[in-house]
Amino acid sequence: MKTVWGEQLNPDSVLQEYPRPQLVRESYENLNGLWDIAITKTDARPDLWDGKILVPFSPEAELSGVGKALQPGQFLWYRRTLTLPEIPAGHRLLLHIGACDQRAKVFCNGQYVMEHVGGYLPFEGDVTRAVRDGRMEIVVRVTDESDHGYHTRGKQKSARGGIWYTPQSGIWQSVWIEAVPENYVKNLHIS
Repeated sequence: MKTVWGEQLNPDSVLQEYPRPQLVRESYENLNGLWDIAITKTDARPDLWDGKILVPFSPEAELSGVGKALQPGQFLWYRRTLTLPEIPAGHRLLLHIGACDQRAKVFCNGQYVMEHVGGYLPFEGDVTRAVRDGRMEIVVRVTDESDHGYHTRGKQKSARGGIWYTPQSGIWQSVWIEAVPENYVKNLHIS
């Protein structure tokens, strides 16, 4: 079941606004949109991809275009290739993922760059050293044991019913890159 807004969703223009309005940077590039996806039984990077997923919607969500639930013991893979603008001298390139449920391992151009555990918090990593000739392939490997693991899962459970919802896994918040100077404001605490 889709809402009017879901039916009108343009895959080339998904949630384009900057996720942190207090820290907007001109170098911001939104990476929401169609990514390659694969679900595997091993942690070996897939040679073949199953199709496309619309990020930032989890594969279980109708808007993702996938409609499959990640099972315990399976690996969910995302891949996106992009051409980057030149990174200004003295700047670094950061990759941000707004949220990814539950355990994410990120590779850029085959190089491990970061890992995050926890499905509800944003995370970012410096990917400057992984950029090659202005091109970048981002690969994210995700596992989510849902109610079969020990991590916080909210009200998600494999067998829905009562107060329990179906599990959601993978990237479910915006993904973006931005160039920042060596010294930059990372966050604000306002009182």
